[in-house]
Amino acid sequence: QVQLVESGGGLVQAGGSLRLSCAASGNFFSIEVMGWYRQAPGKAREHVASISRTGSTDYTDSVKGRFTISGDNAKNLVYLQMNSLKPEDTAVYFCEANARRSPDDRVRDYWGPGTQVTVSS
Repeated sequence: QVQLVESGGGLVQAGGSLRLSCAASGNFFSIEVMGWYRQAPGKAREHVASISRTGSTDYTDSVKGRFTISGDNAKNLVYLQMNSLKPEDTAVYFCEANARRSPDDRVRDYWGPGTQVTVSS
């Protein structure tokens, strides 16, 4: 099992910045990808950014140039630096990990409880 705990959410004015952190713990063989998703009220959860174990990154178009994802493989941490925040970035942000419990296990999805990000106009 993998436990994920997010931190760093809060209230910020438009144009401001926040940095989210996610720590993974538990018994697992490897984490293949860690990422961030968000869900605004009344909307579906959407992918924001992800980073693979090898360091490749992927972003949804609406955050490119404003958000940066980074990770520390040794400490099983992932960060999301969010700059130039907009009111439409307001959502609950969830950390997600794709991990294997053993070398021959399939990749499984794990989710954190989420952290609220609110951007005021």
